[in-house]
Amino acid sequence: MLSLSPPAYFRLTRASALYDILIITPFATPWTFALLYPQLSNLNVSLGGAPLPACAPVQVLFACLLGSLVLLWSSLRLLRTSVVLGRFDACGRAVFALWMAWALAQGGLPLLWCYFVLELLWAVAQAWPVAVARSARRPDRRKPHLTLVSGQR
Repeated sequence: MLSLSPPAYFRLTRASALYDILIITPFATPWTFALLYPQLSNLNVSLGGAPLPACAPVQVLFACLLGSLVLLWSSLRLLRTSVVLGRFDACGRAVFALWMAWALAQGGLPLLWCYFVLELLWAVAQAWPVAVARSARRPDRRKPHLTLVSGQR
């Protein structure tokens, strides 16, 4: 199976973090969410679904909490890119896709397909094999183990 070089994997992981920042930023505050939500409802209608129901404050709270956490997680992956964080992100995306699949099975949310497909693609891409450098295959037992982080040698 074809594998990615570490620099290519780091670029992929940073790109996924930037994608998340762009997509999730409107979910991070009640004010930006209030601007986004009608647009999501209109998109759902244009894709053949029903208008989204009005959100109670507790639903806005959970959307904003999730948005804030994803922004922090994305910032970490962007600033401290590593294979380990990319792998954790792939797992997280698989879980998000699972819950989106559940919501899709409930019906009425065609707009979720936009998010669902991208989550699956990012999950597969970040779960892709990464080539291990020749020197990393046989670590020198005398040297302390270093994690594979972009920018470090």
